[in-house]
Amino acid sequence: MSDRARITGHVIRRTIQLAVARERVWAALTEPELLNQWFGEGFEVSAFEVGGTGRIVYEDFGDFPIEITEITPLETLAFRWSGIPADELDEYSTTVTFTLTGDESSSELTVVESGFETLPGGTRYRRDRLEQNREGWDVELDELADLLES
Repeated sequence: MSDRARITGHVIRRTIQLAVARERVWAALTEPELLNQWFGEGFEVSAFEVGGTGRIVYEDFGDFPIEITEITPLETLAFRWSGIPADELDEYSTTVTFTLTGDESSSELTVVESGFETLPGGTRYRRDRLEQNREGWDVELDELADLLES
């Protein structure tokens, strides 16, 4: 069973339960050929290591630059990404952290997106971004679950 994404303050959080091995979920988070099947229409990164850079492509919206900020194999993947189409990260970026637990038969994946409180543009803009990204995590993680459990 999967929870829906929720906003608390300036943070988005969603946890999903998956009836697949932890290693399989990790692969879907870090292997480009799997990422491209569920996260946007294209996910490119120079290397899955701290400091690796790249972009997430959404055909209807544009390219969103990313930078990997934390990686602990089979446990944590975090990156900064631009909330608006851009050529490089700027003051409109937030941080996404995936935390993974589980074993050979089931996994729990939590995504937390934070940093909205420091975005330029005022309260209304921040609230709109929070809501747009909350909806986005519902879509993206549903696609991930469908990919892994089909």
